[in-house]
Parts: sequence; structure tokens; C-alpha cells
Amino acid sequence: MSESAPERRRTVITGMGAITPAGTGVPAFEEMLFSGRSAVGAITLFETDGLASRVAAEVRDFDPAPHMAAGDERRVSRASPMGIAAAREALSHAGVDLDPRTRQRLGIVIGSGAGGIEFGERQYRHYFGGGQRMINPYAISTSFVGSLSSDISIALGITGFSHVLSTGCTSSTDAIGYAAQSIRAGVCDVVLTGGVESCITPALMAGFCRMKVVSTGFNETPERASRPFDRDRDGFVIGEGAWIFVLEERGRAVARGAKILAEVAGWGATCDAYHRVSLDPEGTEPARAIEIALAEAGCPPEAVGYVNLHGTATRLNDVVEARVIRRAFARRKLPPPCSSSKAVFGHPQGASGALGVAAATLALERDRLPPTVNLDRPDPECELDQITGSPRHSSIEWAVCNCIGFGSKNSVLVLRRA
Repeated sequence: MSESAPERRRTVITGMGAITPAGTGVPAFEEMLFSGRSAVGAITLFETDGLASRVAAEVRDFDPAPHMAAGDERRVSRASPMGIAAAREALSHAGVDLDPRTRQRLGIVIGSGAGGIEFGERQYRHYFGGGQRMINPYAISTSFVGSLSSDISIALGITGFSHVLSTGCTSSTDAIGYAAQSIRAGVCDVVLTGGVESCITPALMAGFCRMKVVSTGFNETPERASRPFDRDRDGFVIGEGAWIFVLEERGRAVARGAKILAEVAGWGATCDAYHRVSLDPEGTEPARAIEIALAEAGCPPEAVGYVNLHGTATRLNDVVEARVIRRAFARRKLPPPCSSSKAVFGHPQGASGALGVAAATLALERDRLPPTVNLDRPDPECELDQITGSPRHSSIEWAVCNCIGFGSKNSVLVLRRA
């Protein structure tokens, strides 16, 4: 008799940390997620004169000082202490002891679209204003996207692998998928993963305005600006923040008595190979990414109880994504209940997927599905089972986190109830 195949190593979430426009820490994030309110406001980080869009979801209630070494206020980007603080909260939540062996076997993989671009943009302004002597000596090491995981590794003394994935809006979804596969492959036992982004900057905002993809019609009522799938949507609202998770091999987590928040059961990624910024209207490849993730998780489409949508509030993308969901779940009489967290927290670019995973994890834990706020007049072209107004109470087994990005990228994670 042949030996049976060994059981696949399973990856679970045992800790979560969040620095968000709702405030510092997971409790503040959770309260706002289910509140039916928006965290979007007027931009305060710089003067917005001349910009068509003057709203954003900024991180305001956060003190970076405890998460920086002496002198780091001149050496690190705005994103770095956010990532460090969220990582510390996640490790504390998980009860992970950073003993010497754990430090060696703990990997870090962060998703970010812009990394330290805010720091780099400042250096260009210094250069053009005063020449090369005005440039910070840390301009290069801090501005590149890979610096984020390095800063977390250095701050926490973690000597396992330290990576950043930068694939646009799908960055943190891909990072979490990569982290889960690293654990399944036995490369490591524990991974700090998620997304960090701080790209509310003058030049990036000007670029998004030139692309005509950001909201411009709600500058006087910013809390109404991010409105995915609504008839009156006019573009996304840029956001920022850090959502970090402790991923762990399930057997290890059980052995040490850790509370398991959810299982990362499947990941699927595809590319439309269609356009640098526009989605293929057919939605074939994003739907296939969902199918791949569900197949890896062993989850039939009929079992999915919630989908956290990419839901940016751009005119075309919302229509295509709704088409994608209907296609991926065509075997069902109705698509599963859906919502977009970007209505509350804006669009944090490369951290979008991590935002969605945090929302879906809480939905699985709390038996509450978060609503899409500002969905006052649903677009008939975006017909889905949208959760609006207030949370929907529902005990679910499976959740899907959908992510779509520039460059025709699609990335999907499937979470399972602990």
C-alpha cells in the first residue's frame, strides 16, 4: 500500500495591526469599518491650491515618534513608522515572542506601491530649490520601495527574509499570498505581512488629477467623496495607512495556544495583458483569478458568504468589477453579499488588499459584514448584493478579497473562518 500524501501545511492569521485614517490600532479601525461613516476629509498634508481634487483619507491620529530611533525624523519616510507600529501591534496581538530562533525564522513581506516616495518627492523639491547640497544623505536608501521591510526588520531585530512586493494596487494582496505560500513550503514558520502606503503627495495628486481618476466633485463635502458603485461616483479618493498581519503555520499556532483569527486558504493572480491603466471590459481574467483562489482553497463558489470588493469608485472599474463578480459566481442564483471598504478609508493604493483582508477577517470573526457607505443611488450597471447603510449580521465560513490594479493585474485571496 502506498503511503498517503502528507497533509498540506495550513496558514492562519494570529495577529493584526492597523494604522489608519480612522485612528491608531485595530479597535479604531473596527469601529469605523462598521460605523457607516467615512474617514475622508480635506487634505491637510500640503497646500492644494490649483488641484482639482482636494480630498483624501489621511492618517491623522498617529504619533510616529515612539517608532523611530533618534534622528530618524530626518531619515525615514512617513510610511515607515506606520509600518513599524502596525507590525508591533500585530506581534503583540499574536503573542509572538521574538526570541533568537524566532527572529531568524520570521520572514517579512510587505506590499506597497509607492514605498518612500513621499520622502523622495521632498528631496526633489529641495534639489530644485537649493541644489545638491540640500539633498538628504538618506534620499536614495529611504525613497526606494524596498526600504519599508528593511525599516521594520531593523526596528524589531528580525533577521529572516525581508521583502517588499510592488505590483501597484495588488501589492499587498500579492504579498499576503506570497507569505502564505512561504509558510506552506516550509521556508518559514511565521511571516509579518500586509500593506503600507503613504502617497498623499503634491506630485502624485497632480498626476492622478491629470489622469482624471480621482474625485473632484465633493471638495466641499469630503465625507461624501468616496462612493463606490453609486451613480454619482466621480473617481477614487486616495488613502494611506498600514495593515499588518502575523501569518503562522497552523500546527505551530495551535501548539502554542494562539487565537486563530482566520485561515488564508487560497490565492489566485492573473493578468489581463490588456492596458497599462484600463481594465479589459470583459472581465475574464479577474474572474479567473477568483476561480484559481477558490480552487486552491477548496471552496465552492456557492459557499462564499462575503466578498470585499476592490471598489474604487471610478466609472469604468466599478462596472467591470461588478461584471467580474457576476461571472465568477454565475453558478449561484445571486452573487454573494459584497461591500467596498474604500468608501470608508479611501484607496490606499498598494495597501488596498491588506485593508480588504483586515475587513474580511473582522467579518469572519464578528459575524458582521461591513457596509459600503455613500451608496445612496446604486448604479444599475453595477448590480450586486451590496451591503449598505449598516452592517449585515451573518455567520459566514468563507470570504473573498478581490483586488485589481494598474498594468492589468488581478489578485484574489480566500479566507476561511477559524
